[in-house]
Amino acid sequence: MAFTSAHSLILILSAASMLTVSMANRGWSYGFNNTYYWPWGPNNGSPGSNNTNDDDDGPSKIVVGGSDNWHFGFNYSVWAFQNAPFYVNDVLAFKYDPPNDTVFPHSVYQLPNLWSYLRCDLSRAKMIANTTQGGGDGFEFVLKRWQPYYFACGERGGFHCREGRMKFMVLPLLRRWHY
Repeated sequence: MAFTSAHSLILILSAASMLTVSMANRGWSYGFNNTYYWPWGPNNGSPGSNNTNDDDDGPSKIVVGGSDNWHFGFNYSVWAFQNAPFYVNDVLAFKYDPPNDTVFPHSVYQLPNLWSYLRCDLSRAKMIANTTQGGGDGFEFVLKRWQPYYFACGERGGFHCREGRMKFMVLPLLRRWHY
């Protein structure tokens, strides 16, 4: 009996947490939680911010790195923080030039967990875009689930991830319900 009760309690607490997170933005435009004054969010007013998300709109297409695109030496972790929040079903566009005599190759890997992300360990990562898929409109990745996503450049055995700061993570939020 206690085993079943414990599992029921965990299930209820998990459901309550998900509901709380999904409702986190409800009513933020009123009172002291006005996102206009926060350093992140859709109306952060920061130069180069290309995240035009609004809770009431549908999915957005977000170019990773903004006008800087996907390249060596840009801090994508800071970019992701400054352009948050991201939402489920938003589309991340990774734009980068195909390799040539003057451009180093880049790729996009999805890392399986936080530990792999922190260590730039690509041994269990999944390549989601090769070195030629970033041209034109770029490679598009849809944030389909409410889960953390870890991205990195996998070129040169993780050197671009470790030394070039070509990695970031996002945890897309659920859009608020229309009521």
